[in-house]
Amino acid sequence: MDFDFNLILVPLTIALGFIWLLDKLTLKQRKTRGRGKESLLVRWAYDFFPVLAVVLVVRSFLIEPFNIPSSSMVPTLYTGDFIAVNKYAYGVRLPLTYNKVLDTGSPEHGDVIVFRYPENPSIYYIKRVIGLPGDTVSYNQGQIAINDVPVDTKSVNFDANTDLTAQLYPAGQVMPGQVLTENEATQMGQQEEDQAQYFQETQGENKHLVRYLSDMNSSQYAPFLQQQSPEVVSSAGTEWQVTVPDGDYFVMGDNRDRSADGRFWGFVPDENLAGKAVYIWMHKPPGLNLPTFSRNGSID
Repeated sequence: MDFDFNLILVPLTIALGFIWLLDKLTLKQRKTRGRGKESLLVRWAYDFFPVLAVVLVVRSFLIEPFNIPSSSMVPTLYTGDFIAVNKYAYGVRLPLTYNKVLDTGSPEHGDVIVFRYPENPSIYYIKRVIGLPGDTVSYNQGQIAINDVPVDTKSVNFDANTDLTAQLYPAGQVMPGQVLTENEATQMGQQEEDQAQYFQETQGENKHLVRYLSDMNSSQYAPFLQQQSPEVVSSAGTEWQVTVPDGDYFVMGDNRDRSADGRFWGFVPDENLAGKAVYIWMHKPPGLNLPTFSRNGSID
C-alpha cells in the first residue's frame, strides 16, 4: 500500500478537464470540425475526462481499492487480499491536500483503518484501532485494557488455511545476505503457524481474531513504548501503557507479534486517516496465479 494513485489521477484529470473546458469556451474544435477531427489532445479530453472525473470522485470520496502487501493483519487480512475502503467514514477530504471539508464520523474501538504512515505520509498502512483520543491503553500478562477495563478476550481454536499460511513469508531477499526460495518461505510460514495462538477480542460491535506467537513478544523491541512509559514497560516487554493524545489514535495489527504498529512508531493523527476497511473483494496469490474470490466478505 505504498503508492497513492491520486498523484497521477488528479493532475491528469485536471489537465484534461482544462483542455475540455478550453475547447467548450474558446477553441470549439469539436463544434466546428466535428467529432473525430479535433486535435489529439482535444479528442483525448472529450474521450477520457468524463471517465477520469468519475473515477476520481469515487476513489476520493466514496470507495477506494487497496491491496494488502504484508501479514501484519493476519488472520483478518492476508497478503494478496484486495479490499474496499470507505473513504467517507471519517470525513470527506480533498485529494492530495487531505484537508477535511465535511465531518462524517470518527473511528471507533476495533475499526480496521487505512491511514497515511505518520513517519512517511506517502505510504499507506492498515491496522486496527485500539485507543481513541484520551484513552489509556495498557497491556499486562497477555491482556489489553482500555481505561483500566480489560478488553473481552478468549482463547479460540483456529485452523488457518495452509495456502494462506504459506504466504506469511515472501520469497526473495528478506534481509541483506539472506534470500528465501519459495519452498523455504513456505516452510518458515508453516513452522511459525505451529507456534501461533489465536484469541477472540470484542471491542464494542467489533468481534475479531488476533494472533500471538508463543515464543516471542515483539513489544519488548518497541522503542516508542519505552519512550512513553519507561517506568511501566518491563525488560521483558510484558507490561506497557500509553495515553492517547487528543486528535490521535493508537493502532495495532491483529498479527500482534508480527506487526510494526503504534507500539513502534507512535500515534496516528486524525489528519492522516484515509478511511475504514469494509470488504475483501478479491485475493491474488503471489506469482503467476489467478485471483480467487473465496475470501470475499466483510471485514470484522
